[in-house]
Amino acid sequence: MRYHAQVDGDDDLDDDALGARYFVPLAAAFVRGRLGDPTLADLAAMRAGRAAGLRLHKFKRNGELPRVKRVLGALRGLAPASLLDVGSGRGTFLWPLLDAFPDLPVTAIDHDARRASDLFCVHAGGVERLSAERQDATKTTFADGAFDVVTMLEVLEHFPDPAAGAREAVRVATRNVVVTVPSKEDDNPEHLHLFDAATLDALFTRAGARRVVCEHVLNHIVAFVHK
Repeated sequence: MRYHAQVDGDDDLDDDALGARYFVPLAAAFVRGRLGDPTLADLAAMRAGRAAGLRLHKFKRNGELPRVKRVLGALRGLAPASLLDVGSGRGTFLWPLLDAFPDLPVTAIDHDARRASDLFCVHAGGVERLSAERQDATKTTFADGAFDVVTMLEVLEHFPDPAAGAREAVRVATRNVVVTVPSKEDDNPEHLHLFDAATLDALFTRAGARRVVCEHVLNHIVAFVHK
């Protein structure tokens, strides 16, 4: 049976077209979790979410950002057994990550209550390999070496104390921390710091890293931190 759905202005898309534009299983899980109805099939859930006024645009496949593509490529090489994503926010990196690694256990944390709640809804709606919590990334409750790999994409520049965030990421990682930050000034008032390769290297070396390798990717720096 072919379904048609209207999601955030995409009128009468069939299931194939909808799947090409959205991370449908993740969006549907979010709706099931938010509405508390585990019986909804994926496309029915998306229609129900639209009818309930839920904003599903954050689950759109907008084409992976260059820094996201680079990190996903690196993770394919690392083949992590578990991963902590720090500051998952609206899921700009998290949804492509979950889509690209369907068997990877992922824990997502964010300090914002609403965003953490949205992340948890995806878990509650059926994505059981995703754990989601509201936590302060500079002092988490996780044990030392709790995760094989830690990712921090577009997060460190927001911290009043980035050294504390770096120390905590290194502490809870077993092997690697992967970080992205802007490499140029911008007008985002929430960006408190601007890093270059040298300052990132020093920051994570002081946090206990054995080696830091930095790359420039379209107005951003990607840092691969080795314990």
